Amino acid sequence: MALSSPLSLPHTSPPTTPELSDDGFDIERLPSPAHLPGRLSGSKAPGSELSDSPSPSFILVIGGLGYIGSHTVLELLREGHNVVIVDNLSNAYESVLHNIQQLTATHCKKNSMPTPLIHFHCIDYRSRSMRLLLESYSDLVMTIDASGQQRMAYKSRITGVIHFAAYKSVGESITQPLRYYQNNVCGLVSLMQELETYGIRNFIFSSSATVYGSKADEGVPLREEDVVHHREEHLDDDGNLVVRQPTAVGLSCPYARTKYFGEAILADIAAADPEWRIVILRYFNPVGCDPSGILGEHPRAEATNLYPVLTQVLTGKRERLDVFGCDWATRDGTAIRDYIHVLDVARGHIAALNWNIDHGAGYRTFNLGSGTGTTVLEAVRSLEAAAGLEIPLNWAGRRNGDVGMCVASTERASRELGWSPRETVAQCAADLWNFVRKTTSGMPKV
Repeated sequence: MALSSPLSLPHTSPPTTPELSDDGFDIERLPSPAHLPGRLSGSKAPGSELSDSPSPSFILVIGGLGYIGSHTVLELLREGHNVVIVDNLSNAYESVLHNIQQLTATHCKKNSMPTPLIHFHCIDYRSRSMRLLLESYSDLVMTIDASGQQRMAYKSRITGVIHFAAYKSVGESITQPLRYYQNNVCGLVSLMQELETYGIRNFIFSSSATVYGSKADEGVPLREEDVVHHREEHLDDDGNLVVRQPTAVGLSCPYARTKYFGEAILADIAAADPEWRIVILRYFNPVGCDPSGILGEHPRAEATNLYPVLTQVLTGKRERLDVFGCDWATRDGTAIRDYIHVLDVARGHIAALNWNIDHGAGYRTFNLGSGTGTTVLEAVRSLEAAAGLEIPLNWAGRRNGDVGMCVASTERASRELGWSPRETVAQCAADLWNFVRKTTSGMPKV
């Protein structure tokens, strides 16, 4: 059974989360399906004559209109990949798709390259429609199994999947744990079963530095081997053999636990089936946006991360920034965090896809961070410099659970992925302010 053509939504996005049935697994109510341009000048339904190639391949990006997802989609298109986006618009807007199309068209024209295909499907990745979507990008082919018998199997035109569709608010996860476990854990299990059915075994998982738990309290850069899900051996800095056993220490909220459980599930899948290629990317603090100022962070949910809150102060939506703790053992007394440009994070996903292709099979985790720390006060000063405006501060006490420093070790990503961050914190701030300046009405002018 083939799914109808990619869906085109009205220009105005729905103001609330799309509705699901009582069991949480039905497709949300949608307008009548219609064609969405694949090539930006127009295309046909998936699987038909979409390009010069009779069977174009695609990267599937789930949650591809969110903050990190949209920038990753843009970088994939700039690299010439065809992309299928799945997003239920629960924390994103349909207008983001048009911004991606605009930036892609500009890039391709400037570089005299063909415009890749982009398909958008407004569905919840947990819905029954996900199976129909995967089937629509698959062909039944004759194969020979391990016993030498012929059998029919699916061969998908989706060659890799990047999964961004987890809920991610720490505070919300504490008040709504079942919602988080349903989407982030149960949804992941169902997704992996569907991917396996259609022979798709190249998977990139969006994880988080929160899986390190109280390890961050130690005040040293966090390494991937600090949290493992199967027994691992590695050499320390002095060349000594170190054996790591699975452990979880100080996971402070349901969100962190969903990410840890997700990693563990994926590690077990890869251990059981050597055909899987799974990369876990542990993000630290993505900030900034595309330098065009067209694509940025614009969630439906309330902003809680530092830089979006800073922009709300600058645009008058908040009176001041609360700074929690000024007596940390850091260079200016404020806490240190690892801020990384969102485009560097997006490029990390492309590096991970290439790693999967080059290494054939297995499971590997990588940190995506700057490798250096920025204090809260330094972050404030960076955005003040970009905006030419002062940010009022309210010096508050430390919060329970806060740590003085949380910084990534990026040695493994540099060595194995060939990836390292390109952008500075100053560039993050400049790009973010450019986006805010272009997209916010009634904001103070420089």
